[in-house]
This record gives sequence, structure tokens and C-alpha cells, in this order.
Amino acid sequence: MPSEPDEKVKNMPEGKPIILYVDDDPDYLEAMRVILEAGGYAMAEAGSAEEGLEVYKSCQPDLVIVDLMMEEVDSGTALVKDMRLLGNTAPIFMLSSVGEGMSLSADYAAMGLDGIFQKPIDRATLLQVLKTKLGR
Repeated sequence: MPSEPDEKVKNMPEGKPIILYVDDDPDYLEAMRVILEAGGYAMAEAGSAEEGLEVYKSCQPDLVIVDLMMEEVDSGTALVKDMRLLGNTAPIFMLSSVGEGMSLSADYAAMGLDGIFQKPIDRATLLQVLKTKLGR
């Protein structure tokens, strides 16, 4: 049973940028946590788009990474639209197993995205983008 969104964000360390990562694959959630925490970031997580929206509202992340294909094919893009409707100004990145092809053929800015990462994500690339976007 998934935990309540508040449990996923209540122990956020002060002073560290919060990255919200939304993915329905627990292995990717764990791998991303290792990368982000080792890089000096705090991670809030959600296992679905619906849960992601609730966690987003409760933690106001500094940056968001959303898996494109979760429980439903368009749930990742729907989540991005919902966050933008709520006035989100944090950078949002999509994570996709078709990322490279998608980034070459899609207008990700028109989709409300700041960029697209390829799955599996390259640690060095991720941390460099975070450093550039968040200034650390």
C-alpha cells in the first residue's frame, strides 16, 4: 500500500534543493534516490501521476522529473499539464525510454518541459543539468 504523500516529504533536509521524481517503477525510484542524495539533493517521490500531483502540492519542489509512460500512456504528460495549471514555475523534465528519439522529434517546450532524459538515465548528465538549472 502506498504511503501518504506527507510521509514522502516530511523529512526533507533544509537547505537542499528538492527534486520530485514520479515513476511507477520502484527500482527506478530507488536508483534515482541514490543518485540525487549522493549529489546533494533531497528527493520527494511518487509512484503515479495522481500521487505525484499531491506530493507536488505538499513539497513545492525545485525541479520535477516525470516518467513519460506510467500507469496510463499519457499520465506523465497529463501530470505536467496539471502542474502548469497550478502555476508551477519549477523546471520539469520528462524521463523516457524513447527519450533521444523524442527529444529530436518533439517540441518539448510546447509540452511544458525543460528537457527530456533518456532511460536509463546517465548519472553525470543528470547531475550536470541539475547543477545548471538549480545553480549548485
